[in-house]
Amino acid sequence: MSGGMDSCVTAAIAARNHDIAALHATYGQRTAERELKCFNSLADHFSVSKRLVARLDYFSDIGGSSLTDRRLPVLDADLANKAIPNTYVPFRNAHFLAIATSWTESIGASKIFIGAVCEDSSGYPDCRPEYYTAMNALIRAGTRPETNITVETPLISLMKRDIVKQGSELGAPFHLTWSCYRETEAACGVCDSCALRLRAFQEAGVEDPVAYRTRPEYAR
Repeated sequence: MSGGMDSCVTAAIAARNHDIAALHATYGQRTAERELKCFNSLADHFSVSKRLVARLDYFSDIGGSSLTDRRLPVLDADLANKAIPNTYVPFRNAHFLAIATSWTESIGASKIFIGAVCEDSSGYPDCRPEYYTAMNALIRAGTRPETNITVETPLISLMKRDIVKQGSELGAPFHLTWSCYRETEAACGVCDSCALRLRAFQEAGVEDPVAYRTRPEYAR
């Protein structure tokens, strides 16, 4: 649970039928402090008692992403560009899911929910459906024979606007979330993550409760 919009809605979906534990990763990203604050606020909202904060500081040493290497600029969004943006953190979700699998097996849980989105997102390769098919096969091969853990991706084929609509129907606390890649007080409104979020809310006809420095019109 990153503290962002997608993981918030995913948590709301999971909480309908499960007692949830919450995992957060801080990995040297620019907005780590704000994301951690949002994670704890969301965990409080969903009455989560089991929480794990994984500190993966080595991502700053690995580099290769503008989220973790301050020598690289976080570029303004270009939603028509199909290239993978420089905010992609190389193979990041595998690290998250490895930790989640270890913790899930340790506490005797059976499902890992992750808010990956493929259809209407930045095009990160570790958000594709085939990635999670492969990850589920890896989990089966690498855990105890009696362990039955599956990774669930309830949002992966949805458009962002539909995620906003579903979150609104579920009463997801969007006011507790943070999506901006650059800022920690008022969201910039122009980075890739802000643009995707603002477009989603604009197309869904829902007011985004987060404060922005600027709110461009992104709706198609």
